Amino acid sequence: MAESGTGTTDHGRHLVLVGGGHSHVYVLKAFGERPMAGVRLTLVSRRRETPYSGMLPGHMAGFYSHAQCHLDLARLAAFAGARLVVAEAVGIDRNARLLHLEDGTALPYDLLSLDIGSTPRTDDVPGALSHATPLKPVDHLSARWQAVVERAEAAPRPLALAVVGGGAAGIEVALCAEHRLRGRATATLVTAGRVLAGGPPRARRLLLATAAARGIAVEEQAPVARVEAGRLRLADGRTLPFDDCLWATQAAGAPWLRATGLALDEAGFIRVGPTLQSETDPRILAAGDVATMVAHRRPKAGVMAVRQGPPLAANLRRLLIGTAPQPFRPQRRFLALIGTGDGRAVAAWGPFAVAGHWVWRWKDRIDRRWMAAYQSLPAAAATGPDQPAEGTSVSGA
Repeated sequence: MAESGTGTTDHGRHLVLVGGGHSHVYVLKAFGERPMAGVRLTLVSRRRETPYSGMLPGHMAGFYSHAQCHLDLARLAAFAGARLVVAEAVGIDRNARLLHLEDGTALPYDLLSLDIGSTPRTDDVPGALSHATPLKPVDHLSARWQAVVERAEAAPRPLALAVVGGGAAGIEVALCAEHRLRGRATATLVTAGRVLAGGPPRARRLLLATAAARGIAVEEQAPVARVEAGRLRLADGRTLPFDDCLWATQAAGAPWLRATGLALDEAGFIRVGPTLQSETDPRILAAGDVATMVAHRRPKAGVMAVRQGPPLAANLRRLLIGTAPQPFRPQRRFLALIGTGDGRAVAAWGPFAVAGHWVWRWKDRIDRRWMAAYQSLPAAAATGPDQPAEGTSVSGA
């Protein structure tokens, strides 16, 4: 697949979507329902399927199959009339308007949108990249987790599982992993600060109580200084042995973004304005984890990516026809639904939090409805305005 050149071609203006994240799946469906004349659409993704992050912890716990929590990007692209290029982006030539791919080829674009998620931030802890299993990027997680499960099932003794990271992702993954490996592994959660620091105190108490009842050891204020084969070396001099280690700390932007000349934040994510356009280049937009809305900083959560889908689709349309994009202000509060792996979940809204089986059933309905919106594609194009798919849940993974 070799393409070269700059800007508009004989086939019309070229919109290139990089990544199959939550915002882009909405864009694909919206363009399938309301095609734009004179616009070519290309989706670049390193995989033919994309996971829904809200269901991945449930998949780890054994509640969902791989197929139930992954969307078929080839089918979605076909519905949108988009060309699917299965490859990894590695660079952008903004002057020539070319997206460079790992195989050495390049795609010309008129408008470029990035929704590529994040990568594990392991460079600040020696050995983490070599000896731990990162949760990010999430499109690789299912296969990596399956390898851990198979190892635990084949082991002659219970394995020691360490989960590093005390955010929503870390505690949720620790609880779901312990449930799936019950009797085959012991789990320890290790965090440099406090579990769910900055989150609702009641949600923190509920989650820590659940972890304690399930025999999950929690090491707070215990930064990891180094990861070696089979053990964590903590900053206080202690060592914690492990057979498998899941890395759930804060992630960062893809390293190749640093060479693009785009303005990035301190973690390497693309700085965007209220219209989701790059501060540096108005022909480049970004959404989901890879984007930081400078004027409206929010947590890197799946619900934020889902909510950015409609304004992203609308602004891409406006830019393609030469009209001014409209600003978007994300919500300040959002409902967080954190599964505990045992058919229960914790719901948190602002300072309020509740837990129970009914919360899990609520979360499950929301997640399945979101997936169905993209799996059950309409047979005919709609004529109404872009509207967000109803409902999403938050998961740290």
